[in-house]
Amino acid sequence: MHLFTKTLALLLLCGWSAQAQQVIPLYSGKAPGSEGWDWQEKESTKNMFNTRVVYNVVSPSLTVYQPQPGTANGTAIVICPGGAFHTLSIDSEGIDVAKWLAAKGVTAFVLKYRVVRSITDDPVAELMPKMRGMKKLDAENAPVVPLAIADGRKAIEYIREHAAQYGVNPTRIGIIGFSAGGTVAAGVAFSYTATNRPAFVAPIYAYTGALDNSKVPADAPPLFVAAATDDQLGFAPQSTKLYNDWIAAGKPAELHMYAKGGHGFGMRKQNLPVDSWIDRFGEWLAFNGLLTKAP
Repeated sequence: MHLFTKTLALLLLCGWSAQAQQVIPLYSGKAPGSEGWDWQEKESTKNMFNTRVVYNVVSPSLTVYQPQPGTANGTAIVICPGGAFHTLSIDSEGIDVAKWLAAKGVTAFVLKYRVVRSITDDPVAELMPKMRGMKKLDAENAPVVPLAIADGRKAIEYIREHAAQYGVNPTRIGIIGFSAGGTVAAGVAFSYTATNRPAFVAPIYAYTGALDNSKVPADAPPLFVAAATDDQLGFAPQSTKLYNDWIAAGKPAELHMYAKGGHGFGMRKQNLPVDSWIDRFGEWLAFNGLLTKAP
């Protein structure tokens, strides 16, 4: 009987793990605005970022990380990895965040949004020279940024439409993004409709220079911002501006600026106070009642 119990528990765990990594296409056909894209999505593990990245995303998707059975609290979140709209840092700014949040009872969806096409099999090596001047990079990214933000809106819309399937409260769907993914999250927060309004938004060391619209909506959702003052790309003031704009509009906001941490800290451990940013985010979710089981 003891062996049977252990075997059953293992089978249940395997079943949960498989369910937790369900991949959902965002669109039923080709994504609007990129119908002519015919290249293939790929991964790179050996690059100057020293982390796994996804690139050449043509067909946006959501990968679901569900809480263990009986622990879901009804909150859901879309996670947008960064990568300068050329790659997606899928682990430390995606899957690792999703697993942490799922352990808190949040149903997490890692978004693969559309990015600029890479010609070689080393997208990071292609990207690095372009980052010496943001104006040139912005010009190359300009056609893709609205598509990526549209993918962010579509992700919220999809989850809301399928809320019952995932045990999610449709009024508790938020979005978090890192760097370029923070651009996507902020872009969604500036340009939603009733069907894709996020319940909360968390741009983490976001780049906002690529956004056309930066007017805080009248019904803007609560905002959580985190960044490092020593961000080597100089994005720290953009995070403080987001915070200042939100409070100037009379909307709830929380800001965490760390003295050291650089750009792209994500879930990486540097033995610095910035490592605990995700704990502060969890506390903020709890303060807003988003980790309490929805009625």
